[in-house]
Amino acid sequence: MNVKKITAVLLVEEVEPCVKFWVEQLGFTKTGEVPEGDKVGFAMMQKGSAEIMYQSFSSVHQDNPNYDAVARRGPTFLYVEVDNLAETIAAIKGAEVVMAERTTFYGAREIGIKDPGGHYITFAQFGE
Repeated sequence: MNVKKITAVLLVEEVEPCVKFWVEQLGFTKTGEVPEGDKVGFAMMQKGSAEIMYQSFSSVHQDNPNYDAVARRGPTFLYVEVDNLAETIAAIKGAEVVMAERTTFYGAREIGIKDPGGHYITFAQFGE
């Protein structure tokens, strides 16, 4: 088996604020979206080889109502390695910080935030 890529799909009430966060603050490019009425039901963003996807709860329900029982359990926790934590901190300005910047015993400088969809993201830089 050859795994080519793994991409997180985060489930949220509204996709649009999450797209705005990743595109406008973190420099990702929206590579696709699926409309859901006058809203966005699903969107993909990419920067280099990193990719993230968001899907609305209502879109999940339309796709497969059997997922309702587990879809809203969240939130998801992501760990994102970056090459410059100072630049990342500047880019995420205004996001809710849930873990203050720290240096870990395993050699990472980290900061944790909550994204607009309520998911937790830790950004980490190794080896300064």
